[in-house]
Order: sequence, then structure tokens, then C-alpha cells
Amino acid sequence: MGKLTLALLDSSLYPQSWQQQIFTNPRALLLAMLMTENMPDAEAFTKQLLANDVYQDWINSNVFGRYLHRNFTAFYRQTEDSFNTDMPALFRRELMRHAQYLPIEQVFFFAGDLAKSVRQTKVLITTLNPATAIIDAQQLSAKSTMNNPTMIINQIVIKGKQVLGFPIRHNKHTSERTRNEVLILDFQELRLVNEDNVIAKKRSNIEATILLRSYELR
Repeated sequence: MGKLTLALLDSSLYPQSWQQQIFTNPRALLLAMLMTENMPDAEAFTKQLLANDVYQDWINSNVFGRYLHRNFTAFYRQTEDSFNTDMPALFRRELMRHAQYLPIEQVFFFAGDLAKSVRQTKVLITTLNPATAIIDAQQLSAKSTMNNPTMIINQIVIKGKQVLGFPIRHNKHTSERTRNEVLILDFQELRLVNEDNVIAKKRSNIEATILLRSYELR
């Protein structure tokens, strides 16, 4: 039995209304959130997602939640546990059985520098929630020891038909419900296509330079 392709979520999610403005795509909404003086509300966007029928189909298409997701990524990051050297491959094989193709033109975000290992492991944790990406990027920037840290936010657009992954089901009663994550498990090419310095409004809690990187995934 062949794998199915998830429906394009963005086509039903946008145009998106936020702070009495209408945004036609995820990038426009992300930039608007960066231009506000206050930190964006991840909970508000999560509510929009949960009210969306396509997103409900997404998160009900698999049984994998945050606990399994955390353990899988922990296995992939371990380098010294020689006893469990086969576990990442076994774990990944099982997850791949349940993965689906991600829809072309779907947009995802993630915060921080792209790890060099991503192109080898082909494992990437992303979010559908632009507010979550901004909050995560701010937290990573705050941990930096540099005098002028750079806040990095990455946008990924699916451009190939063979990109595999699945949405993570989060506990509705914890703060993780605003994560809105999608675990990408396999792809052929990850290419950086654009990089912009974003001039955002000064916030008391953000002093960093903001870098927005755009990637295409095939």
C-alpha cells in the first residue's frame, strides 16, 4: 500500500486574521508578528489550528505524541552509547512506516541555526506556529554568550513530492499544546534560497539582530 499525501493545510488556514489585519501567507504573518512591540501569542494561533478541519485530520492521522518524539530525537543525538547503536535505525524504520508525504507548498518554521547533521540524518523538527518559532528563537538568542546575539528564524517550503513526515500529537492540557510540531523524517535536498535581516520594533525583551532564512525542501 502506497503512502498518502497530507492535504495542504495552508490553503485552508490562510488568509489568516491577526490583530485586525489579514495575512495571505505564513511568511507575511511571521513578519507582522516580528513587527509588534509585544511577543506574539502562540496560544491564539494554536486555537486557529485546532479549529481547522484539515489540521484535525493531520493530527488524527497518526498516534505519535511528544513522548515518543522526544525519545526518537534523543536516540539520534546520542553518540557514545555503543550498546544501542542500532536503535536509531530501528526506531526510524518504525516511524517511517507511519509517515506520510507532506504537501507541496506547505510552510513550516524552526528556530536557531540549522544543525550540520540534518542533511545527513534527514531528521528535522519544525512547527506550523510562527509565534512558537519566534518565542523559541528568542529563548535560544537569550542563551547566547555573544554581546549582540542573532535571533534566527527559518522558513521551510515543501517543494518535492517525496518529503516524508508526520504531525506530533500534543497533550491538550500542557504548555506543549502550542508547539504544533511536524517531524520531517526524509527528504532528498534541503537548500537555502534566501536570507534577510529583519528590522523589528524594539522590545525590552529582544535586543538581538533578527535573521530570517528561507529554505526549500525536496
